[in-house]
Amino acid sequence: MTIGFAHAELIAVLVAVTGDEPRVMTIRSGNALPSGPFEMGHRTLQSGLREWVQEQTEHPVGYLEQLYTFADRDRNNDIPGGRTISISYLGLVNEQSGAGRPGWHGWYEYFPWEDHRQGRPVVLDEIMARLKAWADADPPRRDHRHRRADFTFGLDGGGWNEDLALQRYELLYEAGLVTEAGCEAETNLGRAMFADHRRILATGIARLRAKIKYRPVVFELMPESFTLLQLQRAIEALAGLTLHKQNFRRLIEQQELVEETGGTESETGGRPAKLFRFRHTVLEERALAGTKLPLSRN
Repeated sequence: MTIGFAHAELIAVLVAVTGDEPRVMTIRSGNALPSGPFEMGHRTLQSGLREWVQEQTEHPVGYLEQLYTFADRDRNNDIPGGRTISISYLGLVNEQSGAGRPGWHGWYEYFPWEDHRQGRPVVLDEIMARLKAWADADPPRRDHRHRRADFTFGLDGGGWNEDLALQRYELLYEAGLVTEAGCEAETNLGRAMFADHRRILATGIARLRAKIKYRPVVFELMPESFTLLQLQRAIEALAGLTLHKQNFRRLIEQQELVEETGGTESETGGRPAKLFRFRHTVLEERALAGTKLPLSRN
């Protein structure tokens, strides 16, 4: 809908965890998120978004929450003399490969510097070298830029903070190191997306990483029954970090988040593992305070 010169766009960040990898639902061969204009016929913003997701992917969507509204004058401004207002939502789903036409992509394709499960990503060396050159190119602001880069990418002694996914992307945008900011495709870091969609995806990653620490939203991404190892791997995939196995299991038991189903499942190279499900009382009380996860920052 266009009001004056403002165009309202509804955009969905729909996340699944499949095969120990966080995945995002895309369209246009992975170059965009499901989206469409807010129209007069839509009853609400959320119902309008659900209609666009259904039309573009035919994939069922359950849990949705509003993520953020973007209306920056200098970002995604494709209306002459006007402005695009991007209203984004975060959704948690189970990937269904046979449903409709969604294109699922690992979110670390777009942000390869965010996955620290196997240690410090090699791409960070290139990133820091290019940010150093960017900082040095502006002597009056050089020290400030260096401090920002060191803090955002965890080189200031405080360590890597997984919750700063959006700040890291925004710094790369400001430094002109991503295609969306106008750099050449061959020098782009990570996989580019249409308009402001990668920025919106980074916002969804940051929100979800923060939220899994204090609310049981990860339940929405798990099958009906699962092993504790599968639960741990799902959380590690989202955080991009490893968890201390014993501490993780102790916390899960202390919080009484799960209960045994009575079944077992064979896991690779080991004896059958017990199957669990989330306790119904937890599923009914979405506002339940969760726990800080024992994230390893080695």
